[in-house]
Amino acid sequence: MIYLLLFSEFFKMGLFAVGGGLATLPFLYAFADKYPWLDPAVLPDMIAVSESTPGPIGVNMATYVGYSTAGILGGIVATLGLVMPSIIVIIIIAKFLHRFNENFYVQSAFYGLRPAVTALIALAGFEVFKASVFTLERYGVTKQIAHLVDMKSILLFAALLFITNITKKHPIVYILGAAALGIMFKI
Repeated sequence: MIYLLLFSEFFKMGLFAVGGGLATLPFLYAFADKYPWLDPAVLPDMIAVSESTPGPIGVNMATYVGYSTAGILGGIVATLGLVMPSIIVIIIIAKFLHRFNENFYVQSAFYGLRPAVTALIALAGFEVFKASVFTLERYGVTKQIAHLVDMKSILLFAALLFITNITKKHPIVYILGAAALGIMFKI
């Protein structure tokens, strides 16, 4: 039963998370709220691990959630559930590509999907930013405004935002640099 549930939940994510792996994040937060298997507090760490490991972030997160929920078979089932809609859609589109390419309704649907996908990705980015920078639990205990944000995270965010805009390095350089800075900040 758990495998069927994992497959169906991740199938829905794969079907409606148009725009890539980051678009699955709102679905994962809803999943964490719906089922006790996934703690919403671990999602930012899961995102960091998924972003820094090879492979698409959505697939990495599906594998992680499936594995942590139901072991190796759970990871496989969740991953298959996530990618199955894409496989089906790609096969259908490949079969009828010439009809889809210039269809007014298809083009109009994509025109409407672009802002929706952008909003989903922006929401995911905001959730990651909020979890990374704001320390609401600490603030809730101390009630000191200085404890509302993690200043080291703000500085790291600002520095990386600035550096990535002025240098054009491969993303792995930024990921490794941020990991090294994170280790230095925590020591």
